[in-house]
This record gives sequence, structure tokens and C-alpha cells, in this order.
Amino acid sequence: MNIGSKNKKRMVLPSRPEPPTVDQILEDIKKASPNDPVFSILERTGQHSSPPADSEVELRFQQCRRYLELNEQLKEAQSRLRHQREELQAAGEQLDREVDQVKGQVL
Repeated sequence: MNIGSKNKKRMVLPSRPEPPTVDQILEDIKKASPNDPVFSILERTGQHSSPPADSEVELRFQQCRRYLELNEQLKEAQSRLRHQREELQAAGEQLDREVDQVKGQVL
């Protein structure tokens, strides 16, 4: 357990802003330069001519969700491995002490 975790204050996030209106989005697109990174990404993915289908959006959502789940599993595995490594190190040190003790008795 981390000692500092008891003292952490919960950060209060500001409320979520309202999404832009269609007119605001269109205005932003008109103001954007042709070499805007968003346009180059859309060209590479072939999405510049039509919006993604609902099934594609759902697929991307599921991929993101799966990524987050796997990331959490990796964090848990890392913690378990760290704990097991510490146990192995302690067992190795104990074994070294016992070996030294046995060597001392033989001589």
C-alpha cells in the first residue's frame, strides 16, 4: 500500500462542455488549412468522402474497450510478477543463508 495514497485529494473535474453545433463544425472546416493533419489522416484512411458506418464506429469502440481491458490486465500481471520476484529473491537469500550454515557445520 502506498503511504501517499491516503493523502490524495480527489480532483473535481469541470463539467463537460457542450458539443459544437453543425454550423460551428462547418466553420472550423472552412477555416482549416489544406495541410491540416486531420485532412491528411482522412485521406490515408479513405474516410474523407463519407462518414464511417455505425458498424465501423462500433468496431473501433470495441477495439478501444478491449485495449483498455488488456492494459488493466497487464498492470495486474506486472504487479503479480513484481510480488513473485520479491518472494523468489527472499527465498533465494534464505537458501543462501542455509547453504552457508550447512557449509559451516561440515567444516
